[in-house]
Amino acid sequence: MPSSSNDTFPRPAASLKRKLNDPTTSFGRAPSKKSLKTNQLDSPRSASNGHTQSGAKPVTVEDEPEAEDDQQAGPALPPDDADENDGEDDEEGRFFGGGVSRQEKDILDYVDQNEDEVEEEINLTWLKKTALNFERKINRNAELRAKYEDDPMKFVSSEADLDSEIKGLSLLSNHPELYKDFVRSGCSDSLVGLLAHDNTDIAIAASEVVAELTDEDSEVPAEQWSALVASMLKAELIDLLISNLGRLDEGTESDNAGVYHILNVLENLLSDIKNAEELGGRPKLLEWLVKRIQKVDGDLPNKVGQNRQYAAEILVILAQNSNKNAARLVKLGTVDTLLQILSAWRKRDPEKDSDEEEFAGNLFDCLVTMVKDSSGCEKFVQDEGVELCLIMLREGKFSKNGSLRVLDHATSSIRGRDVCERLVEAGGLKPLFTNFIKSKKLERETTEHILGIFSSMLRLLPGGSAARIRTLAKFVEKDYEKCGRLLELRRGYTSRLAKVDAQISQERKTLTREEVSAVEEEWLSRRMDAGLFPLQTLNVILAWLIAEDDGARKLITSSLEKVDTKGVESIRESLTEQLDGIEVEASTEVVSTREMLEALLKCLI
Repeated sequence: MPSSSNDTFPRPAASLKRKLNDPTTSFGRAPSKKSLKTNQLDSPRSASNGHTQSGAKPVTVEDEPEAEDDQQAGPALPPDDADENDGEDDEEGRFFGGGVSRQEKDILDYVDQNEDEVEEEINLTWLKKTALNFERKINRNAELRAKYEDDPMKFVSSEADLDSEIKGLSLLSNHPELYKDFVRSGCSDSLVGLLAHDNTDIAIAASEVVAELTDEDSEVPAEQWSALVASMLKAELIDLLISNLGRLDEGTESDNAGVYHILNVLENLLSDIKNAEELGGRPKLLEWLVKRIQKVDGDLPNKVGQNRQYAAEILVILAQNSNKNAARLVKLGTVDTLLQILSAWRKRDPEKDSDEEEFAGNLFDCLVTMVKDSSGCEKFVQDEGVELCLIMLREGKFSKNGSLRVLDHATSSIRGRDVCERLVEAGGLKPLFTNFIKSKKLERETTEHILGIFSSMLRLLPGGSAARIRTLAKFVEKDYEKCGRLLELRRGYTSRLAKVDAQISQERKTLTREEVSAVEEEWLSRRMDAGLFPLQTLNVILAWLIAEDDGARKLITSSLEKVDTKGVESIRESLTEQLDGIEVEASTEVVSTREMLEALLKCLI
């Protein structure tokens, strides 16, 4: 079992991410939920297919030709005495000093200046009006595209209008009470449908708004959010997002932002764990994510851009929320892929608090999840994962804790026997025990992973095997130095836990039975924070040493009697508590753990 309390009570996978920056703002686009007045497409592409045609000037809204009549229209210039008002004409030259008094002009100017400050009330009436306009813009654009397929100039203006209308829908993200009405209007289906638009700028705008509406960090009632997401999923949202991942070119800034928004939508969907297997059931998505984490961003010093890091984030969430997804990733060869990428940090540390550091952390998280699967553990051994982890343990700094965590989880159940044997064969005992002796200088989590590996090796290495004998020899060498370190650690954890138990005992006296039931989980959490889990692991290790070696039995017994009147009985109590805490299940893993604890209890008599 994992030796860290953080592994026992993990954070929800979807919340692991450090909030990424919206790349849209890096190339002139306003931040999300703010860019509602834009009438021009974000990047000048050919409206026919979203890409600039060779040898042709990119088509933009401004390129639309002006009518000749407009250029010649307007009254004749006023008499000379009107020249003094020339400087007061507005920028479109509407007045020319004729027919409008100065007072009337000032009033009109005041209205023009303040019209943007008048906020329209966002309610059901607004939604109906917006929905109608939205559908009209979609239909108008479709009609013009069909009619003038070979002449983009004829429909580029409708494309710009549609782009602006899409952005206007982001106002809904601040009014989730309208989500169900938005679904009933059919607009949610239409919005999702625009992800298939021939102009990728339209598809990108749609993905950005979908990301805003489904934002996991927004305060949207679960009922409204679920209604919107269910409607979008029914409209084939996932397949359309995956299709866009395949056609967008991250070499351009707008497409790079589009990929970010798509990944944002996927993460939002994964905030509901029920969607994990549906997303993981799309082989093209898993394949794209695995390829993306391999693709270096060469223009960056650390070669890890925001989208590469985000792809790793999505992989972690998919794997952690579904055992089936972890197995699917193993079949894709992801274990070997992760090991190859992680090898870059054998000796070198990533920049602190950077995308690179979080990227590497996500890769370790993903690997940890996959080695819990029996097929993943097997691939880990085959792909020389044990050897890489040992190199990191000897030479790494940042990678040291990650490698120990992977080994801890890879050996944490009966499937880890091959990992334990390979660890000994590959010369892993020396770096493990060297780091254990130096564990006073290590982080607590690192020490606890080492304890977890020790416990698994004593449990899984076959009795009388060369690997087991070599492991036991490490504990008894140098006058039982390692046993002394185990006892020292046990005293520290016992002291911390005793203080918390004393506090809980006092609190228990003041509470009723019902109140006690309500806070029992909180008490267990406090005990775990104080070191309950590593203390139980230490007691299992000490019990194994007592059972295996007479010299260790004498040392451990005498040392315990000096600090605890119960002596070895305190270890028996800990093993009994662990045994009582095992739920009655028929799984092979549970049966094996129960049998081990029962056997150790007999050895302590």
